[in-house]
Formats: sequence, C-alpha cells, structure tokens
Amino acid sequence: QVQLVESGGGLVQAGGSLRLSCAASGRTFSSNALGWFRQAPGKQREFVAAISWSGTAYADSVKGRFTSSRDNAKNTVYLQMNSLKPEDTGVYYCAASFNSAPRTRVNEYAYWGQGTQVTVSS
Repeated sequence: QVQLVESGGGLVQAGGSLRLSCAASGRTFSSNALGWFRQAPGKQREFVAAISWSGTAYADSVKGRFTSSRDNAKNTVYLQMNSLKPEDTGVYYCAASFNSAPRTRVNEYAYWGQGTQVTVSS
C-alpha cells in the first residue's frame, strides 16, 4: 500500500521559513515526478512545485522563494519555503506521479498525502 506522509507545517510569521517533508512508503519513486500542491480555504488545489530526475518546476508565485529537493535513498521529498507570505497559507499536499518529468496538474498525480497545514501570519 502506497502512503505519502507530509510533515513540517505550522504557524510562522511573514518573512519566515518552513521546511516540509514528505516520506513515501509502499514503493520507490526515484524515477517518478513528485509534486507539491496547496489549497487555501474556498479555493482550488493549486500547483506549487515538482521535482524529478530531469529537473524541477515551480509556480510563478513561489519562484525564488521555494526550493524542492529529494533524497531517493530515503524516498523523501522536501519543500524549503523561505520569505513566506500570508498568501502562502493553506494545506500543503505532496503527490507522486507515474510520469518521469515534472508535472503541474492535479490529475497528473496518482498518489496523494493527507496534507499539512501552513499558516503565515502578517
């Protein structure tokens, strides 16, 4: 059974940093794209970042502030979030795709974690 478990969310002031982790189990995703999405109350889930062996992709709203990395030995993906803004608030989900290149759409991901709350206060 495939499981993705996020951790590292919390409450932080604007300008602060958080590092999210997503540990995968049940299968290895070293050849697959792993992504981060977020969902604010009343809004649709939106793409944040994705990483694969071929590269990374970021939403324009987080470029230069967020960095995604992965440790294939640990089957874990990370999202380093710096210079956080109140508009970054939401539930952050990690996801795994069957594709090998970074993907930006929700329907391109097959497995999802339960999400971790990130709240940025002004």
